[in-house]
Amino acid sequence: MGRLFAISDIHGCFRPFYELVTRIIKLERSDKLILLGDYIDRGEQSREVIDFIIDLERKGFDIIPLAGNHELMLIEAYRDQGMLPLWFLNSGMTTLLSFGIRDIRDIPEQYIEFFTRLEYFKTVGDFLFVHAGFDDDAEDPFSDVYQMVWECRPFYKNPLLQDRTIIHGHRRKTIKHIKGLIGEKAKVIPIDTGCVYEKELGYGFLSALEVNAMNLISVPNY
Repeated sequence: MGRLFAISDIHGCFRPFYELVTRIIKLERSDKLILLGDYIDRGEQSREVIDFIIDLERKGFDIIPLAGNHELMLIEAYRDQGMLPLWFLNSGMTTLLSFGIRDIRDIPEQYIEFFTRLEYFKTVGDFLFVHAGFDDDAEDPFSDVYQMVWECRPFYKNPLLQDRTIIHGHRRKTIKHIKGLIGEKAKVIPIDTGCVYEKELGYGFLSALEVNAMNLISVPNY
């Protein structure tokens, strides 16, 4: 069996994403790579990030891209122009500019198809992968899309979640903090190390968690 990786919150930072996948972890076709959403917005190369993901899929790599809140905002704005202000408030225009356009309706259909096919969570063995978190109070915590892309929790009591290890992104944490949680064998592990926030102390890294070994691998966003 190959390795199991998770990467989250790329946010248009194509160069560190490409470097991490091709030169650092050296992804192989026997590996599984789960991407936890937020591929777009904020950074300048959202289109390049999506093109790279699609290219990896076409080449036969085992890639599972999940949806983040930024992908959901894009789709909601594409379907309802009244939702555009919320997306633009969250740097949606940077994504349009990466496509060389200013109107969301001009995004090529193949990319809309990519965004609409994204799943919201993935189960692999005893691990649960999600962009943000789950509704701990719901009878079915896997039915609440809003919680899965917007709300994070440090722990869960729901019987359907309690015995799982949850890997998520959405809220940036320092590498030191994440490694501390890994060392404590925490049941909830965040892996967003704030790649697009390279000007903030402690952030500016894109990280991959090799899940089976619980090894965090990070590259800086120069």
